[in-house]
Amino acid sequence: MANLILQLQDYRLTTAEILYHLPDHPSLLQTYLWQEYDRAPEFPELHRFLGFWVRQIEGRLHSVRIASKQLISAEDLRVCRHEFLIN
Repeated sequence: MANLILQLQDYRLTTAEILYHLPDHPSLLQTYLWQEYDRAPEFPELHRFLGFWVRQIEGRLHSVRIASKQLISAEDLRVCRHEFLIN
């Protein structure tokens, strides 16, 4: 239910592909996929995560690619007047 509430508050499912340098072998790149509900175009959750990465993770960031898709919005919901149960 919490995900539905976030989506109605204009949060979108956001995926980030993070390329980073391996700490022991800086010439090699590794991929990390991050996925969370976030608000486009500011992406505060992603910025918070990347800030954590820079402070706590040894692998230096190379690049970040973002994909974001709004799944539902308030316009997609309709009020149901009747409900029928069939046994």
